[in-house]
Amino acid sequence: MRLADLEVFVVAPPAPGWGGRYWIIPKVTTACGIVGYGECYASAVGPEAMRAVIADVFARHMEGESAENIELMSRRVYSSGFTARADPTVFGAFAGLEIACWDILGKARDRPVWALLGGRMWDRLRAYTYLYPDADMDMGAFWTSPEMQGAVAGRCADDGWTAVKFDPAGPYTIRGGHQPARADIGLSVAMCAAIREAVGDRADLLFGTHGQFNPAGAIRLGRAIAGYDPLWFEEPVPPDDPHGMARVADAVPIPVAGGERLCSLSEFAILLRLGGAEIVQPALGRLGGISEGRKLAALAQGFGAQVAPHLYAGPVEFAANVALGATIPNLLMVEAIETPFHHALGGGPRVEGGFVVPSEAPGLGIAFDEDLARAHPYTGDRLHLEMQEAPCDYAGGNAFGGGAVD
Repeated sequence: MRLADLEVFVVAPPAPGWGGRYWIIPKVTTACGIVGYGECYASAVGPEAMRAVIADVFARHMEGESAENIELMSRRVYSSGFTARADPTVFGAFAGLEIACWDILGKARDRPVWALLGGRMWDRLRAYTYLYPDADMDMGAFWTSPEMQGAVAGRCADDGWTAVKFDPAGPYTIRGGHQPARADIGLSVAMCAAIREAVGDRADLLFGTHGQFNPAGAIRLGRAIAGYDPLWFEEPVPPDDPHGMARVADAVPIPVAGGERLCSLSEFAILLRLGGAEIVQPALGRLGGISEGRKLAALAQGFGAQVAPHLYAGPVEFAANVALGATIPNLLMVEAIETPFHHALGGGPRVEGGFVVPSEAPGLGIAFDEDLARAHPYTGDRLHLEMQEAPCDYAGGNAFGGGAVD
């Protein structure tokens, strides 16, 4: 099972781009013809530059190696260029390639990936969804409309979802953490009230932010919404401030969650040691892949923390999240994006009634449609996600667009 060939797909999902502007999906083929697919999450360089990074990582550290030697290849990449730390782009490139290796190993042994990771702990995994507007709703108005979001949340609960995520608290900017506008706090309270009224006790509220507040501002916001009993307060301060996360966790009676932008076990270890998160949210396509996710789950278990793998990407990372989640005792839930394009491209696990059943098929259990991928190439010059340059607007109001891309 020597790794022999590499192809990289950069796929653009149809507008409004749920899951980002593009998905980077490496295809790795062994010398004996076994194919594996992976996914790299949200690199900090453009897709053509990322193709070059992925190709360099593969040629330098993986080509000719057995797909079984994942830990060896991981340490090569982790140490590449005399770094001995996780470079977000380089380790993110490896993450996608590592996931592909697990897909290869499962197919070679005719077993699902979860069976190779220690076996299944869960017959079905709890899933959650972000609140996306209905087709007949005004997308521009949806993100600041408690009524519309409450209506969607109620329908999600009717369909069996037991947790819904939303993030009404204003923009995430390149300027770092800031104090929320009072209007943003008021909107957050109104949104929590409307969604709680719509779902009652049928679903948990997952209050999302994107690291946009300083600790004092996050504490103000967290205390304002605490009466609606959110299950988590997601990434309330920038990801490079684990001490700030710990300050918020100490001051707010809502469990703090975070980790989608962390890219190494050591970064999570600092966060957990400081008490900065009770729920960790790794993005496997950035963290270093499935093996690093398994290590993180064990580390989190030692701190009494639960795992909720993050997803704002395509169907391959989702399949990897499900494979990992099926094996870990401290799984809380997995994020899901249920769109026709995700299903058509990946053909992998689906959510039914708010839960997802791990695939019994070999590897990741996906049937990746290469023809569909080639028919939807990304041809733009922007990044998967981008932060706003303009500061928080304390006079005219703020409206975060919910991840929809233009």
